[in-house]
Amino acid sequence: MMWRRLPAAAVLCVACAAFPVLAQVNYTVNVSSELNGLDIKIEPVSNAGLLVVNLTNDTDGKVKCIVAFQADPQVPDRSFVFIEPGKRSSATLRATQRWYEVDVEVSCRPEGG
Repeated sequence: MMWRRLPAAAVLCVACAAFPVLAQVNYTVNVSSELNGLDIKIEPVSNAGLLVVNLTNDTDGKVKCIVAFQADPQVPDRSFVFIEPGKRSSATLRATQRWYEVDVEVSCRPEGG
């Protein structure tokens, strides 16, 4: 088979051409939050083409968090995350266009409240 004769770098280049990825690494993340007295840890993790926001619930009850992303010129995005007591969950934003700054708003409240 011809693929076996190609050097690994050539196969990688073919894969890159078939699946273009926005390789942006340097961007600013601005986080604002309304936690309503809940003990929630917010940790943004910047990756190339993907922003992950980890949320840790250090309260005694289940919480619901709304995570809103604004990364101009990309369309704004929102996620709903339910987090059990003592657990962690994540919300993600995948790049569809190049961004230089991402605003993240996290709003949490007790689930059912």
